[in-house]
Amino acid sequence: MQALFRASLAVRSPTLTYHSPDTVGKVLQTLNKYISTSSSTSQDLPNDTKFSAHTAPFPSRTHTCGGLSARDAGSRVILTGWLLPERKGKLVSFFPLKDSFGTVQLIVNSSDRTREDLAALSEVPTESSVLVEGRVLLRPPSARRPGLTGEIDVHVDKFILLNPAASDLPFTPSNVHNLPSEDLRLRYRYLDLRRTVLSENLQKRSQVAHLVRNTLHDSGFVEIETPVLLRSSPEGAREFLVPTRTKNASDFPAFYALQQSPQQPKQLLIASGAVDKYYQIAKCFRDEDGRKDRQPEFTQIDMEMAFVSWGPNHSIDSSSSGSRCSGKWRIGGSEVRVVVETIIKKIWSNIENVELPSHFPVMTYDEAMCRFGSDKPDTRFGLEITEFTPFTTSSQKRVLNENDEVLEAIIIRKSQDPGFWHCARNRKLDNSVESISITENNAANWLQENATIPISVHPDVTELQTLNVNEELSISIGDIVWLTRRSRLLGGGSTLLGRQRLHLLDVALAAGTVSLPETPHFLWVTEFPLFTRSDDDKDFLAKGRYSSSHHPFTAPMWEDIKSLYEGKVDSVRGQHYDLVLNGVEIGGGSVRVHDASLQDYIFTNVLELSTAEKAPFDQLLHALRCGAPPHGGIALGFDRLMSILCRSQSIRDVIAFPKTAGGTDLLFKSPAEVSADVLETYGIQPRNPDKTRGPSS
Repeated sequence: MQALFRASLAVRSPTLTYHSPDTVGKVLQTLNKYISTSSSTSQDLPNDTKFSAHTAPFPSRTHTCGGLSARDAGSRVILTGWLLPERKGKLVSFFPLKDSFGTVQLIVNSSDRTREDLAALSEVPTESSVLVEGRVLLRPPSARRPGLTGEIDVHVDKFILLNPAASDLPFTPSNVHNLPSEDLRLRYRYLDLRRTVLSENLQKRSQVAHLVRNTLHDSGFVEIETPVLLRSSPEGAREFLVPTRTKNASDFPAFYALQQSPQQPKQLLIASGAVDKYYQIAKCFRDEDGRKDRQPEFTQIDMEMAFVSWGPNHSIDSSSSGSRCSGKWRIGGSEVRVVVETIIKKIWSNIENVELPSHFPVMTYDEAMCRFGSDKPDTRFGLEITEFTPFTTSSQKRVLNENDEVLEAIIIRKSQDPGFWHCARNRKLDNSVESISITENNAANWLQENATIPISVHPDVTELQTLNVNEELSISIGDIVWLTRRSRLLGGGSTLLGRQRLHLLDVALAAGTVSLPETPHFLWVTEFPLFTRSDDDKDFLAKGRYSSSHHPFTAPMWEDIKSLYEGKVDSVRGQHYDLVLNGVEIGGGSVRVHDASLQDYIFTNVLELSTAEKAPFDQLLHALRCGAPPHGGIALGFDRLMSILCRSQSIRDVIAFPKTAGGTDLLFKSPAEVSADVLETYGIQPRNPDKTRGPSS
């Protein structure tokens, strides 16, 4: 063994000394000071360090830092990891040693006899990678801490400095109480990933991916990789284009498009009959503005199934979940629902040790928007929206009907919701939302005298009628009512009151007046409008036309097919389902159109695609004409799912090398310019033809 430490200098070999049983036990007697055997000279080394990397053989580690426990007491071990800041005691010095599996505490003697050797380890820069050899000892009972390594120490007698860290690191990842801005940490992501929280996130991500693969494999799914480089197509999101030197017939530059999702490939796989159930953990790309839960490249658990149902499966009922949601699964795709719920239940059981109900509750889009003002409602708290139209005067109803509107409100009850009530008293609201505090003076007439529906005629309501409204809706003196009008036709992802509801939650959580339950609240939202004009993100493609709420391959509910052909587009509901967790959409899918004539009608008559816009779908239309089975699928957002499991506010904390909110990569400095010569190779010119500047080759 000593030959393997040839790069170290042996100092003395005195007999081993033992402290009394009440102390930490045996301490270091011999410490080998490292002397490099590499050919580097001091002139070759950076000016900020007097150390150099070890480039000679060294022994293999016997254990990981996080793998040691009291069962290893007395064992001689070899560990590798990163050395963290020293803490000096009277008899010994303590050094945490960290690797990706955990942290263990090293101890070395600080007596005069070995102080020179101790100085060698003490001078090693923090965050350097080292190899240590020593013996595992139990800590005294009073010094033991929770966790496996909290019961033991490793008494070091040899070490090798494998690679010194620079003395001027941009930041010290082990100092979690003094971290710099996220931008700086993203620039040096390889240092940031050394933090325990990020390391544990990546390990948990790997565990979940393994669990998902095993579950789908056991359910008969086949994992298949699909192309990332596809053809540009108007499927709903803005694409990333990839230039190629290949030219088309007209000698125009030709481009690939990075897949928004494997939508067409997976439908074609099912149409082929080669596989009955497909899946992959797929990389997807969308040229959209970043958010805390979205970035330009992301990962989804993608799946598709043949012969899914086109109507409700009455054997599956959400009522068994005990939810307040009144809806049932009235669409097809119940087979997809069962698979997804099986995956999610296994994840929560294995990772979170939480047993979920047999089936998740179901809510229609209309119910979600009316009750919570969101198509991904957070059902962990109340403050539900109430429609007040039935309680208005005939004059007020006339105003609402003329504008095709409804009157709705959130009632913040002082007695039932004190945490929200305290934050709502002086809350500044949108100009379209009226806040009414119920007092003794206005309790009898607040509804007919509100400013939300100004009317010129005398209110035709009696005091008794208003009092009956208060009684029926349990409105008391001291309560606050937020009142507003909205369009009767629901559209988009949220209403004004829905957004105000979530803003109030954020304020109450920040103030500490409200806490949310830890129990996960899963919810299926179904029966979305099949088409929309209310999605600003898709307007660049729609250009005033209808766009698909989900994507253009989503099937209508079978009851609404007649209305679709009759041109009643706004009333057509889709067999589209979203899985929502705690107010966050973590997955979305649908039953697909398998009738080529119906699919072509949607392309041509509803979405009004031109011949050129329809061309990227020619192969799909033909595949449908070749006897494609009814099919459906879903994609679960893996990054969003992991951020929830890791209790992180940003998906960047669960991705190894993420982009910023603006879509840039500060580590690899992308996107970046390329030279005009490179652009010319692809037949592309800069916007300014005179611009020849570019990075040197």
